[in-house]
Amino acid sequence: MNADAVKMLQGRYCNSLTDYSRFVTREVAIGDVPMGGDNPIRIQSMTTTDTMDTIGTVEQTIRMVDAGCEYVRITAPSIKEANNLAEIKKQLRQRGYNVPLVADIHFTPNAAEVAARIVEKVRVNPGNYADKKKFDQLEYTDLAYKGELERIFQKFTPLVNICKEYGTAMRIGTNHGSLSDRIMSRYGDTPQGMVESAMEFIRMCETLGYYSLVVSMKSSNPQVMVQAYRLLVQTMVAEGMNYPLHLGVTEAGDGEDGRIKSAVGIGTLLEDGLGDTVRVSLTEEPEAEAPVAIALVKRYSVRSEKLKVKSEKSEKLSAFNFQPSTSYNPYEYKKRETYEANAFIGGHMVPRVVVDISRANLKDPAVMNDAGYLYSALLDKYNMAEQSVDFVYLGDSLPSFTLPGNLKQLYHYPTWQKLANKTLCHPVFTLDEYIAADANRTSALNLVRIKNTDLDTEAFGLIPLDRSLVFVLETDELHGMADQRAFFLKLQEMELDVPVIVKRSYAFADHGPSTMDHGQTNLTTNLQLYAGTDLGALLVDGFGDGIWIDAPKVATGVITSTAFGILQATRSRISKTEYISCPSCGRTLFDLMVTTQMIRSRTSHLKGLKIGIMGCIVNGPGEMADADYGYVGSGTDKVTLYRGQQAVKKNISSANALDELIGIIKGDGNWIEPAE
Repeated sequence: MNADAVKMLQGRYCNSLTDYSRFVTREVAIGDVPMGGDNPIRIQSMTTTDTMDTIGTVEQTIRMVDAGCEYVRITAPSIKEANNLAEIKKQLRQRGYNVPLVADIHFTPNAAEVAARIVEKVRVNPGNYADKKKFDQLEYTDLAYKGELERIFQKFTPLVNICKEYGTAMRIGTNHGSLSDRIMSRYGDTPQGMVESAMEFIRMCETLGYYSLVVSMKSSNPQVMVQAYRLLVQTMVAEGMNYPLHLGVTEAGDGEDGRIKSAVGIGTLLEDGLGDTVRVSLTEEPEAEAPVAIALVKRYSVRSEKLKVKSEKSEKLSAFNFQPSTSYNPYEYKKRETYEANAFIGGHMVPRVVVDISRANLKDPAVMNDAGYLYSALLDKYNMAEQSVDFVYLGDSLPSFTLPGNLKQLYHYPTWQKLANKTLCHPVFTLDEYIAADANRTSALNLVRIKNTDLDTEAFGLIPLDRSLVFVLETDELHGMADQRAFFLKLQEMELDVPVIVKRSYAFADHGPSTMDHGQTNLTTNLQLYAGTDLGALLVDGFGDGIWIDAPKVATGVITSTAFGILQATRSRISKTEYISCPSCGRTLFDLMVTTQMIRSRTSHLKGLKIGIMGCIVNGPGEMADADYGYVGSGTDKVTLYRGQQAVKKNISSANALDELIGIIKGDGNWIEPAE
């Protein structure tokens, strides 16, 4: 993409790259809970019960609503399930629950047409609603492409007309892994292809005079997801549209991985004021999803109040007020180029992890376990774990034991000066200390604490630039991610290639810890969500040569795991197996939570492999688009195994499926035996 094209696109996916405000979207009525416009960011989730199990679905829906869901989505894979939505809705209303229901449709237009007469909203996937994905025609002439669009228009029109008649809203829900052959033939499985897949259906709706639309761009890869949503908004702006956005990372997984991956994708967009409804997709019970989504969203309602930002009601889109350097393209990933600081950080090295142990018990070497250095008292030695930090910050504290020999130590500059042995020990300066130190800057690595505003001061101009210098970027701004992003953009404009460690501190005082997990305060989850958002948003744009999370109230081991989890989710540094597991729904053909844990228990040592675990073919090979291997439900007690997107063993017994999967991995030479 040339410089002029980049300049034209920059910043146009949000109101501002520096100041927080919600991007103004069209208000869409969904039952009596409208979305978009000045309405709050809505929370939703999806049932996992069989839709024909009326009582089970009603009971689960009630639990979801009680947990905070404002919309509930239910799968309707055929006409019989679509018809049963009426009974589910009836029983919910009888029990006093008026939550808007959303029918989830794949492959079956006739089911969508039934559901649209019953529920408040239908979700269609443009990749498989009236299209196909059989890989049997990979080239389309312009005439053939146009003919396919006309065929789809005829197939899609009845649903649109029913939605208009019944006042039913619709989500055009594109998924990265289920793009049609036609889209793939022209755009590939790219963010641009995802956007065009949705835009074709949106344009058809507008041709038919229907505007009650919500749009989503989901992917299991947060980087792809973020780029697709940004490009979608830019494309809608160019065509005079501003439909509400449904945000979600699909197949995010469970536990820490699912929360961090969701925060990286969803939080990055929320930081820029995008998003009108959020669904966090976890391989857990659906009522566990709402509290996580609420915690993500809560920061922005608080932020808007504190900044006193009020969007003007308007169908017009806001003006864009920031033009960064043409070297920044928010629609494509490119790591910021930096020099390699004396073989420690920067350049082509993976981002480094810094952990503060200055408050820990520095009389016990076992304290290093939480930093990934497993201490054996019997042997008096350390063993590195897969997630071993690169630097520990000791401030003004001195350990009474010998630290691991390959671990780099950081000290406050005055304390560093007093050290007799400075091998593997490096100073952390304030800006003033660094300028005043003059000839005493003798370390091979000199870290300087700095803020965005320091770039505009006279003191910054006095910094001696050499290849030992590394910035530690801090912020105390409420909209901290944007403040730190502005720092990187300024560095690019100044053509400074100094490596940067991004530091964020969390006292959980500004917003208060979220109340989660049946009323218990969960600082761990807050850290995963907040740091995943703040640091992940920079890393997905290629900003940052290292991360430093400071959270005094959170255990060091949790901080270490969170830091590596963020790097894994942003594909910046791989330190463990990645599981792309769907959140389950009424189509699921086995217990996803149990199966995921079973697969994890035997493969979690396979660092770098990506394994997709899908409940059915709808979320099958497409949704695990970049997985190395796949485990997909294909019938009752039947599983199909994939290598990439190619099925290699079909319809095998679930009792033998994991052993068969491991056999495939071994046959490919990708298996290693787990450590004792």
